[in-house]
Amino acid sequence: MPAPTTTTSMTSPHPPLRVRLLSVPGCPLIDQVRAAVQHCLRTTGIPAVVEDIEGCYPSPTLLIDGVDVATGQAPIPHACCRLDLPTHAQITAALHKGATP
Repeated sequence: MPAPTTTTSMTSPHPPLRVRLLSVPGCPLIDQVRAAVQHCLRTTGIPAVVEDIEGCYPSPTLLIDGVDVATGQAPIPHACCRLDLPTHAQITAALHKGATP
């Protein structure tokens, strides 16, 4: 499991967003979501702390400020395989929403 990473931007006066990638160990789709998040962070320049967390979660799940990016809801508290991966548009919109005071 990768260590938490921080992506920062000097253009934002706001504290970094909390981005969490939830997955079960060995999830074959987590790398795809991780790459999409990194791409969107680079593109938007929004500062964020990204955490990878393995456990009993719907996998993969992307949370930005505690909200599931794909559903707009709080995460479901049980393990299952997800195929509804968040799109770049959903990730970017969630980043902008989280960065707005």
